[in-house]
Order: sequence, then structure tokens, then C-alpha cells
Amino acid sequence: MSTYAIYADKFVLAGRLVGPGYLPVVDGKFGNFSYEKPACEILDKTGKWIAPGLVDIHIHGFYGHATTDIDADGINESSLGLAKFGTTAWCPTTFTNPTETIGREVAAIAEANCKRDANFLGARIAGIFLEGPFFTMKHVGAQNPDYLIDPQYEIFADWQEKAQGLIVRSGLAPEREGSVEYISRLSAEGVTCAIGHSDATYEQCLKAVDAGCTTFLHTYNGMRGLHHREPGVVGAAMTTPDTFAEVIGDGKHVNPVSIKVLIETKGWQHTPLITDCLGCGGLPEGHYMSGGLPVEMRDGACYLTEGHNAGSLAGSVARLIDVVKNLYDWNLVTAEQAIRMASEVPARATGIDHNVGFIMPGRNADFIALNPNMTLDATYISGSLVPVE
Repeated sequence: MSTYAIYADKFVLAGRLVGPGYLPVVDGKFGNFSYEKPACEILDKTGKWIAPGLVDIHIHGFYGHATTDIDADGINESSLGLAKFGTTAWCPTTFTNPTETIGREVAAIAEANCKRDANFLGARIAGIFLEGPFFTMKHVGAQNPDYLIDPQYEIFADWQEKAQGLIVRSGLAPEREGSVEYISRLSAEGVTCAIGHSDATYEQCLKAVDAGCTTFLHTYNGMRGLHHREPGVVGAAMTTPDTFAEVIGDGKHVNPVSIKVLIETKGWQHTPLITDCLGCGGLPEGHYMSGGLPVEMRDGACYLTEGHNAGSLAGSVARLIDVVKNLYDWNLVTAEQAIRMASEVPARATGIDHNVGFIMPGRNADFIALNPNMTLDATYISGSLVPVE
């Protein structure tokens, strides 16, 4: 079907929730929504919601492959697996490693992007997210403590060259020396910076925001908490109105009540949903390596098995579609808001909203069909159905 129109009960468009009606797809691009039936083939999705494909901006891998593997084919295998579960764009996310290793990792991601053709039905690489190595030991979490360093623009510039310009976001602890200068220089280049794995004070966070920092990593996890005498990183995330505060909605990392508090302070429009999924996501429970550290996947999450943080959460194995359903089922937001929090909000937070996250005329027809209970019916990339087998 090079030209067809989707009929469905509801459409999550850029500016409103509408339907029932028709949304044309012409040569893999969206057309203009209409209440009138067009004279073309109809894809009948009666009873369904049509929404933008989901955008995961903080995810290390999927289906047995991760950025740390330095394997372009593995990145593309992850992309194929993600698309089967409704994620049509992602930002492959690195870990704290030696600088030379991170350079090889981002080069492999760029290679994966170049190896695709127009018929590739996997999640698009919307950019690269550097999670590390500019973090603090106190909140190192599942990052490798052996390779923590201060932020340096020259190191970033080398990575960006190897990544062929794909790096769109860099995480850091703003209390580290050189952070403000680093944030300022990246911001001037259109690369977003994010506060995380940090023991910064409220004032240190504000200085980072003043310099151009726009997001907070997996809010509540890996950061100084809220205290009535020192609001810390969590306090800064909640009270800086123009920033974005990511949250992992897998039910393991953050209590739903805490997510409710975050949404009520930030607004859903500034609360991107993420998975922070590790490379073992989609695989059976068992023992794996993640970011160079041994982990055990059990009970729907991953836990460190060695070192001073043994037993601590290492990351999620959630799929973004399940996070959407969680927030809806927990009655924290409406279905429409949950969808937008996993598509347009993360795209805006990362500065990639000109390419992904919205259903708009002329954009790539990357969309999902959802049942009213927010379970996935089907995924489409450039208007083509993604096979699930």
C-alpha cells in the first residue's frame, strides 16, 4: 500500500486528540487528518487509537545486544526488536567506560545507522545519549567507578566526530570540575545536557541549568534526594519549570506515588517516560553482563551481583509500551497524556522533535495502533507494518 488511509476511533495528533476519522499515508509519509472518507485503500483500525511511535531516549540495548558490545549489527538487531513493541525511535545509550572505548561504541552506533536502507523496519536511531563518564562516586549506581572523570569538551568533540554528529545528549554530575563550561559549550552546539548520578546541591544544579542544562536523568534514582533543608537534585528537578525530568515507570525503580508527585510538580508535559532498559531486555531471567558489570535479571528488573553496590538495581528490562500502560493503569495520567509522555515529550526534551515523536503532515509515518486499554495492536515504520515474528 503506497497510498492508504487509516480509519480509527482516536488519533493522537500534534495538537489534539481527534476521531473517529481518517489519516492518509502517502509513500511512507503522513497526510492531513480528515473526517471525510478519502478515495483510497482503507486500513481499518476500528476501535483502536492511532498514536506516534514511541521514543525511548534512555536505553542501553535490547534483545541481547547493547551499546557496550561495539557491534553495529547488534544495534540494528536491538532496533528490530524494539519496533515489535511499539518503539519507533531510540537514543542508544552508553555507559561509563574508558574514553577510547566510548569512542568505539559511538562509532559502532553511527555505523549501524549507515548500514540501514529504506526497507529497514526497526526503530530509528534518533541520536546517541552519553550516560557517563562524568558522574560522582557517591551515586555511581550501575556505572563503572573505575572510569569516572571530570567533563572535558575536547573528549566530547572526539566522540562526536567518531559518532558522525549523532550525539544529542550528555549526562553529568554538575559538582564535578569543569561542568559549567562543558554544559555551555555543548548547549551552544545544540547538544542537550542532563543532570544525573549526582550528589550536587540545589545551588549547583541551578548553576548547571543557568548554563544550559535541560534535563534530569531517571529522577529519584542515582541522585541526592529532596531534604527540607537542602532540596538537592530532586528539588531542582521539581522546581525548575522549563527543564525535563525523566522517570522510569517500570514499577521497580520508583513508587507510583512518587511518580505522581513528580508529575504534579513538573506537569506531564515536562516528564518524559523512559525505560533505562539494559541489553538483556527481552531475554529470559538469568545472569548477564551490563556496562562491564555482572547483573542478575529477576522479578522484572536487573540487580548488581558484585562490588560495593551488590544487590542494588542496575537497570530496567521494561519496554516503553509497558511503561505507558503502567501510568495509565495506575491512574496517574490519562491515556492521551501517557502516550505523549512516551513520544512527543521525550523528543522535545532531547531536541529531536523535528524528526520524531509527532504525527504531522510530511513526517515519516511511524505510528502505533493501540487497544483502548493501552496494549499494543501493531507498529508501523514509514507506513509499513512491522512483523512480530
